Amino acid sequence: MQLDIATDIILSNTETVPGKKITEFYGVVTGNTVRAKHVGRDIMAGLKNIVGGELKGYTELLQDSRREATERMIEQATAMGANAVVNVRFATSSITQGASELFAYGTAVRVI
Repeated sequence: MQLDIATDIILSNTETVPGKKITEFYGVVTGNTVRAKHVGRDIMAGLKNIVGGELKGYTELLQDSRREATERMIEQATAMGANAVVNVRFATSSITQGASELFAYGTAVRVI
């Protein structure tokens, strides 16, 4: 998994880190963000629905949300003393009309 986050933490969406041995488990770490839609984006999305194509405003919103949630998860793992997070997953949920949560979670570990 490649993200634009400058960190020494290894992120893996598998149970292990290839070439590394897990020596300690610290537990579940999480990060989340709740974002609301922007009226301007909604108008542009409505126009795109007529002609088709990528909704770039929403793509950018999702990328920013994923980055922020991941950074928060990494901060929590670092505070525990971990140098890796395995089984990284993302989930989304609707909080209220026009606002959604992006949730990142995984297991904080120490690898050598």
